Amino acid sequence: MKKLLGLIFLLLFLVSATEADSEKLAYHPSIEGTWELVSFYNYLDGVTVSDTLPTTEGYRQIKMYYDGKVMWTRYVPTDSVEWFGYGSYETTDNTLTERLEYMSASMRKIANENMEWKMELQLDNHRFSQIFLDEDGNRINSENYKRID
Repeated sequence: MKKLLGLIFLLLFLVSATEADSEKLAYHPSIEGTWELVSFYNYLDGVTVSDTLPTTEGYRQIKMYYDGKVMWTRYVPTDSVEWFGYGSYETTDNTLTERLEYMSASMRKIANENMEWKMELQLDNHRFSQIFLDEDGNRINSENYKRID
């Protein structure tokens, strides 16, 4: 009888520990996965969104984040210019840093010298925004994505 009670107590303890881990995962979403751009925000004063611009018909931009690597591509039906890139990424609770190693010629023309972009990150389980900041840390604009995997 004591063995049976001990086994029941152990099972209850393991079940309660498992539930705590599930809550922890839900609280800390991961950027790992595949994402599609759905809109852009422009900021008026670094805080207030002045415009929300949805993507146009046929426009697609996809980003994939896995094992510290990022790859993205953009298709614009009305433009023959290619846009894509590949590199590494790091996140904190509120920042996303991408370092491109390989990119299209059009991207290389506008890339900064170290090919690194540090952005503010707003992330939940199904959406994220990468927010571009000016030299004073004020928000300029953002790209807003939804999870597609």
